[in-house]
Amino acid sequence: MDPTCSVIRDGVVDVATDGRIVYCGPVADAPPHHGSCATRLTGILMPGLVNAHAHSAMTPLRGAGGDLPLMSWLEDVIWPAEARMRPADAYAGMLLGCVEMLQHGVTTSAEMYMHAESVAQAALTAGSRILLAPAYFDLPGSSWQSAVKEIERWIDADGLRLGPGERVELGYGPHSAYTLPVEALRTTAASAAARGALVHIHVAESLAEDADQRAAHGSVPRLLKETGLTEGRLLAAHAVHLSDHDVQLFADKGVGVAHCPGSNAKLASGVAALPALREASVAVGLGTDGPASNDDLDLWEEMRLAMMLARVVSGDAMALTASEVLVMATRGGAAALGRNDIGALAPGMWADMIHLSVDGPHFAAGLDVPDQHLMANLVWGAGARAVRDVWVAGEQVLSDGQSERVDQVAAQRAVAAAAAHMTTTVPK
Repeated sequence: MDPTCSVIRDGVVDVATDGRIVYCGPVADAPPHHGSCATRLTGILMPGLVNAHAHSAMTPLRGAGGDLPLMSWLEDVIWPAEARMRPADAYAGMLLGCVEMLQHGVTTSAEMYMHAESVAQAALTAGSRILLAPAYFDLPGSSWQSAVKEIERWIDADGLRLGPGERVELGYGPHSAYTLPVEALRTTAASAAARGALVHIHVAESLAEDADQRAAHGSVPRLLKETGLTEGRLLAAHAVHLSDHDVQLFADKGVGVAHCPGSNAKLASGVAALPALREASVAVGLGTDGPASNDDLDLWEEMRLAMMLARVVSGDAMALTASEVLVMATRGGAAALGRNDIGALAPGMWADMIHLSVDGPHFAAGLDVPDQHLMANLVWGAGARAVRDVWVAGEQVLSDGQSERVDQVAAQRAVAAAAAHMTTTVPK
């Protein structure tokens, strides 16, 4: 998954015992094999997908308030239900979300959610890789000051990355400019910068949500700059309603963007200016958003939606190609998160890999077709249904479509129980 999405027709990937890649390239150039095991695969081997924005622990709320616009969906359905969420509910939701993502070939997800310790433990149980930004708001009964201090304590005690294969990276999750005071954004910027941590925040998702911030500061990106957030690692989720000045600001400051076409379309939030972001060389990844606003965790679907919407908005059938969007879903997502150790198969990177079968009808033309034809069959046609096996940090966590670590039936039952508890008082 280099920037040109080149294809190696007969290749080898060597993985060291620490879970990192030591060689990726043609068989003819591979070093002698002296390892403990060797696996021969037919089909396609590629980097795991990077979900750049998710709230995967929301699987118990899938379908809740399914036909409402963003603010009504949040205020009338989701936030009341989440107020009833227990740590065990978050664990159950995240565990099933991780299994679903692995089955779709997603090895890394950028998660913003509460009950962060339970979310982290669920990811470690499933074997997934996550960038975890505990979410905080300025709401009755919710102290953003305490949340920031707790994140500081966690990072200072356990380090920025933890778990086998550094599977969990900790960060900061200020929900948005419209749910927090300016002071909270300034405090977050200083705290995160001191620790080299990622800040993950919703930005300009819908027109109405941040009208006060736009009136006071010109735009949310300008506010983020004023508070110092753009000086560190910053991930802007959605970024739908940006001016040309905002796009250039993000480009100049190295801000990453998580483009979530499915969620934005479902909630009628709008269509992000993806061609403009790419033209300005903003690092853009793809995100599913939460399973309650999408309503799945399938990044292949986001690839197709991103291509179709970019083409419709621009009137250009070449606005985003299959190979370009595949890079966006892997290397591009890693760049948006400020990571250079995932999203590609190359020496020194984590061996986060997915194996796709080519036995189905979408590959009836075979593999001996031009590269662009192969990419089209993979992205437009096959997608998640072709994923068979998944490795994270060199460890196989999905085999023939089934989790190596999680009883999926039991996980689904736990989510059903969590849903029953959380949605008891949700308006129908």
